This record gives sequence, C-alpha cells and structure tokens, in this order.
Amino acid sequence: MNTQIQYASDLLNFVVEKLDIPKSLYEKAAARHRSLGEWLCRDSSLVKDFNPDIRPQGSFRFGTVNRPLDENEEYDLDNVCLLQDLSKSKLTQRQLKELYGKEIKAYADAKGILKPIEECKRCWRLHYADEVNFHLDTLPCVPEEQHVINRIVRLGVDADLARRCIAITDQRHPEYDAITQNWLSSNPRGFAAWFESRCKLGRTRMALNEGVRASVEDVPPYEWKTTLQRSVQVLKRHRDVMFKNHSEFAPISMIITNLAGHAYNGEADLFEAIKHIVARMPDFVRSTAPYVPNPADYAEDYADKWKTDARYEENFWKWHSAVSADINRIPDWIRGRELSQNTVKAFEISVPNSMIPKPKIQAAAQKAPSIIIPSASKPWG
Repeated sequence: MNTQIQYASDLLNFVVEKLDIPKSLYEKAAARHRSLGEWLCRDSSLVKDFNPDIRPQGSFRFGTVNRPLDENEEYDLDNVCLLQDLSKSKLTQRQLKELYGKEIKAYADAKGILKPIEECKRCWRLHYADEVNFHLDTLPCVPEEQHVINRIVRLGVDADLARRCIAITDQRHPEYDAITQNWLSSNPRGFAAWFESRCKLGRTRMALNEGVRASVEDVPPYEWKTTLQRSVQVLKRHRDVMFKNHSEFAPISMIITNLAGHAYNGEADLFEAIKHIVARMPDFVRSTAPYVPNPADYAEDYADKWKTDARYEENFWKWHSAVSADINRIPDWIRGRELSQNTVKAFEISVPNSMIPKPKIQAAAQKAPSIIIPSASKPWG
C-alpha cells in the first residue's frame, strides 16, 4: 500500500478511536431497552396481551455512535415496540399512542424517572438522569398489512426486508382519529438488517485475541467495528463540527448512514473506503422525491424534509463538498506541517505531528483478525 495512503488510514483510525464510546455505554443502552421490554411484558401490563417486541434502532444498534462535541449533550437512544398481535383494524392511531403512553408513564414512575415523559409526533421520549445522559425515543407500532408488504416487494425490495415493515402512529396524519388501514408505513427494522448486511462486505476490527474467530450468535453489531461503521462515524463527526453552531438544517444521520451503506464497496482500508464512499454518494441521491429512499421500503424518504425547506438540501450538498475536499486533502495534511490544525478544524480532534512518521499511529490501527459476523442480536420483550 502507498505510504501516504497508509498514513491517512492510520490518521482516520486514530480519529475513530477518539470518537468511540466505551463498551459500557453500549451495554447500558442495551439494559435500557431490556428493562422497558420486561416492563411491557409484565403480568399487569396494558399491552402484554398484544405480544410486545422491543428492537433497538439508530446509531446504538448500528454501532456508529460518536462521543458528542459537548460533553453535556444527551445520547439519543431509539427503539421500536411492535405489538405483534394487534392490527390497524382494532383501534385508531391516537388510541394506540395513548395506550402505549400510559405504560411509558407508569414505567417512568416505577423507575424513579423524575423528568416528565415527552410526547413527540410519533413516539414517546424518556429522559434518564444519572451518570450518563440518555434520552430514549420509543415508537409504538403494529405489523403492516400483507398487501402493503407485497407492494413493497413488487417495487424490488427483498422480501426478507419488506416483511419487517411496520405501521406507525403520527399526530400529523389526517386520519389520526379514525379506524383505517391508511397508516404511515415505515421500515426501521428492515433498514437495520440491510445496513448490517452492507457492513459484512468488509472485514471487522473486533477486539479479539490474536487468531481467534468469533462465531457466537450474541455478538452485537456495535462490537463488529467494520470499515463501513467506522466510515459513518468519521462522516458524522465531520458533519457535527461543520454545523455545530447551526445544526437545525444539518444533514441527518440517517441520510449519511443510508448513502454510505449504498456507496460502500467492501474496501478494507479506511481512507480508501471513505474517499470512495464520498465520491459515490451523489449516485444514490434521486432528483425527485423520494430523494434518499429507505432500501427496505422505497416509498419511505429519509430526505422528506428537503421538500419543506430548501436549506435542508442546500446544506447537504455544502457538507458533501466540504467533506469531499477535506478527505482528499488528508495526504497533503500529512506531508505538510499543519496536520494537527487541520484535523482539529475538520474533526475537533488534535493529532500531534510527532505521531505521523511512525508506520502506525497507534495499536488500534493494526491489522485485525478475521471474524465471522453472525446475525443481529436478539430482541427483548
């Protein structure tokens, strides 16, 4: 491998190591999901008879969480609660939302969560106040109808992904108070399965003893540390730094994660992977809505806000231009005398110049053993 490319990859691996959160935080997040799932399945639960199934979603599931720029910032947890034995024909969206809200309020009271629960447009939000600042957005939903799943498959989505589609509540829906089949469809579980399959194109960097292969079912995705996961971490950090003073119209993480998953082509080297991901990202942005569709449901647009305010799309392309320029300039940073200044400017991470001449910036950038990645971790509830 070209020496400059190797140095660039070592630099980016160093950045990721600085962004990574401790394994204990992932485990604490998993405990939050597990605790809520156990609560919903207790004998006196209002939703127990509907067979609740809790699945973590978002960056904690994907293994792409970064330390926040502001140490006082809350970590965002997301999960989906699928009431497997309930259907759209049994109640309105409002009735489901309020029924679920009663259980969330009871859970908060039982666990001593003092800050009031917050009703969002689609979900309920719990604010935890302990040594780690978490807020949990939990989304109630019911299984999607088979005819909707069939439609998604006819559009070209893999049947295994399409069957994970759900029907969700949304206060803005015109039939929020009606018993109707016309609910919003979403497929966060399908997207997670798709993203995990894209991660498996590359090798992992799991912290295993040399020569050991992992073939245990319960290895969670956050321990995989694939090149794609690390690429998403770098791209999200660049976004966070660029928009830290005006984050309202910044590109959302789901757009970055979606496009990176599409653009990733199995590159093992982190610098080469990010450089090629950024170059290929525009190929997967459509010119008309849905602009950035969910690969598990083409009608679900992660860039739906682009239609409501032009600044959302404008800022995405501004960010894409900036991150493309910065990534491609990394070899120049290494050859120059202002490596640390440039790294701070792009990622708010300081790298001493004295580290650059070494073949490896740190041990974390060493070649990782191959492992066999199993399926995603099991649900709670």
